[in-house]
Amino acid sequence: MGILIKNGEIITASDRFVGDVYCDDGKIVAVGPGLDKQRAGDTVIDASGQIILPGGVDAHVHMELPFMGTVSSDDFETGTAAGVAGGTTSIIDFVIPARGQDLLDGLSMWKEKAKKSVADYAFHMAVTWFGDRTLSELETCAREHGISSFKTFMAYRGAIGIEDPELIQVMDQANRLGALVTVHAEHGDAVVALQQRFLREGKTAPRYHAMSRPSPVEGEATARAIMLARMIGNPVYIVHLTCTEALSAVVEARNRGQMVMAETCPQYLLLDDSVYDKPDFEGAAYVMSPPIRPKGHQDALWAALAAGHIQTVATDHCPFNQVGQKDMGKDSFAKIPNGAAGIENRLGLLWTYGVLEGRFDVHRFVDLFATQPAKIFGLYPRKGSIVPGGDADLVVFDPAATDVISAKTHHHRCDRSIFEGFAVKGKASHVIVNGRVQFKDGKLDVQRGAGRYLPRKTVTFPRPVGA
Repeated sequence: MGILIKNGEIITASDRFVGDVYCDDGKIVAVGPGLDKQRAGDTVIDASGQIILPGGVDAHVHMELPFMGTVSSDDFETGTAAGVAGGTTSIIDFVIPARGQDLLDGLSMWKEKAKKSVADYAFHMAVTWFGDRTLSELETCAREHGISSFKTFMAYRGAIGIEDPELIQVMDQANRLGALVTVHAEHGDAVVALQQRFLREGKTAPRYHAMSRPSPVEGEATARAIMLARMIGNPVYIVHLTCTEALSAVVEARNRGQMVMAETCPQYLLLDDSVYDKPDFEGAAYVMSPPIRPKGHQDALWAALAAGHIQTVATDHCPFNQVGQKDMGKDSFAKIPNGAAGIENRLGLLWTYGVLEGRFDVHRFVDLFATQPAKIFGLYPRKGSIVPGGDADLVVFDPAATDVISAKTHHHRCDRSIFEGFAVKGKASHVIVNGRVQFKDGKLDVQRGAGRYLPRKTVTFPRPVGA
């Protein structure tokens, strides 16, 4: 049966009006005022006093990722369910083959794991090493599997990181295929040298994770990735940008006309590096790469979001439990699994600390949360929109509701929240995924395996002459 959402304030990246949305067979059928039920059995949701948003697209998550001797604690079922509870109705995860593993073999593994998803999912393909078939396999990913973005790591030397000559080859192949290269930008050799120095000196606490990856290390790698993309004539997308040095490289490139895009994450906007000094090893909960930065960087990131220099806010959701996983690094920060939970919290944090604090308007909020990631990664207008023919992925958002984030109540399968105690105003009252109400009044009603794989189209970005 259909779903009729009545009398809500519909807000998209460009429009704002009071009206109704009618959905049937998993699609949006009509948008406008005065819509009526089409069948007696249709579900009617009264959204009076509430906002109707497109379902969120989180373009950077890691569900059940094998990493640093363990596996991230949310699998595709629990992680996508937590996303639904927070208004995120589609994810883009990363196929990260082991070093020496064929890309297509890695893709088969990830597709099998993802069959548990309760919401729709797509993949980026990570190039974690280089073999004779790598370039041809990238072509197969793009042309046969609809994977139109490739991930590269300039960090993690000896594990999943690649060298500059290999990054150049990936960029060159992406150029031929019309795919987008995304880059984790940290100077890998500098990180290793700093890690080794601190460990030699007996400095093993979580604080030294952050000190071994200081912001100039990210800034240099960001500038280098942008330069390489400029030489080859590619667009480039910088993932989880955290600091002023990296931001300066992005802004400089964009100002001269180069097609450079960037994402950041709520933790880099709202936390500072004092979290690493929490007693009793609690600082390990915040160990991620790049790390959370000292005070000052956050204001620059908020300003860049408002100005359009950063296009998306993702989460880099990659949770590990404090007990049994993070504590593997009790004696060495270099053994603490990198990552934290966040997919459920993005909506409330961006609304509360972005819109309500006047850092950007409601249209920019929708753009960051849903529309731009869908556009950049070839899912728009199927995702990230409220238009007839688009998927019926919608959030009914109650701006008057309040909540306090806590590991005791979140849906992440993780024993810590890096946003513990953060007050948020506004939360989803209903979340519709694929034309079915899967979250209502605080209760999930998801279906294991209901999520669909999303082949993506390539996107043509302008390449200005002389950029």
